[in-house]
Amino acid sequence: MEPSPAGPEPTIVDSLRRRRAELRESMSALELALASPTPQGQAHWAERVHVALVELSADFREHIAITEGPDGLYHELLQTVPRLSGAVTRLTREHATIKGLLNDLLDHANTPIADRNVDHVRDLGTTLLGSLVRHRQRGSDLVYEAFQIDIGGET
Repeated sequence: MEPSPAGPEPTIVDSLRRRRAELRESMSALELALASPTPQGQAHWAERVHVALVELSADFREHIAITEGPDGLYHELLQTVPRLSGAVTRLTREHATIKGLLNDLLDHANTPIADRNVDHVRDLGTTLLGSLVRHRQRGSDLVYEAFQIDIGGET
């Protein structure tokens, strides 16, 4: 693997790290909301899950903007290291998949939840969180492969 002659602008790297940390915080909030008990508090549980999802959705939209936007990471990466276009395409496809999972979960969390649906919402949330964890790992690997910059650490 040859080192990249140039890397992304330091402001992009700083923004990536900041957005990455915010996304992780939103993921943690959703995980905590999903894991909270529901006996005699389904309405409170559903509200907490919904609030966490709304924040996660906003943070994920920001993630897409900073990576896919016209001045985003993927544009710069493809200019600098075009051999990684397949990985960029994969991550872009994952954005669409994850947005679909988020929207599906928002729909389920926004409707009245009967006892039998709590487990389903938790299953959907676990699937979403797993997809996000893997996506973040692949994104971090891509940036490292392209620029030898570790964005994996949280700030």
